[in-house]
Amino acid sequence: MIDKVKILKTEILSDNWYVLRKITYEYFKKDGTKQTQSREAYDRGNGATILLYNQLQKTVILTKQFRLPTYVNGNENGMLIEACAGLLDKDNAEDCIRRETEEETGYKVSSVQKIFEAYMSPGSVTEILHFFIAEYSKTMKVNEGGGVEHEEENIEVLEMEINKAMQMIETGEIKDGKTIMLLQYVKLHNLI
Repeated sequence: MIDKVKILKTEILSDNWYVLRKITYEYFKKDGTKQTQSREAYDRGNGATILLYNQLQKTVILTKQFRLPTYVNGNENGMLIEACAGLLDKDNAEDCIRRETEEETGYKVSSVQKIFEAYMSPGSVTEILHFFIAEYSKTMKVNEGGGVEHEEENIEVLEMEINKAMQMIETGEIKDGKTIMLLQYVKLHNLI
């Protein structure tokens, strides 16, 4: 257990895409001794993610896009199957996920349900992710999706049966943490 955390020094190591800081801090350990440590924290802002599901068809909408960090870490072609997601920027989580859903998937959802929040990589990234689900139907399709050009997004929209998506977790075709959590949520709660 630690107590009385105090930030001693913050240095900006990079402010290129997002902000990487080196933070030196001190705290008191359970035995009362003072400990000083330095850690790096990457601040890219907070985000939101959503899984669109169709209860009658037993299908979900996912996206597929190139993710450089996965390519660098051995993902052969860098393509990743994911739930729709985006950074909040200056929006609240619900407004963000509605906008991202339409931009990335082409669906304009009428209602979204927030199910939880989670830190995805708390050892090094400050981001908290807001998780949503929403039912969709063909009538909600307003465009082809694929992302927005000025953000240089090149997103493929995938519609698949929930059982196929669950199998893709087992085979390693779906490796994205947020997507796995959302798929398991809808299965555990018998939504489809």
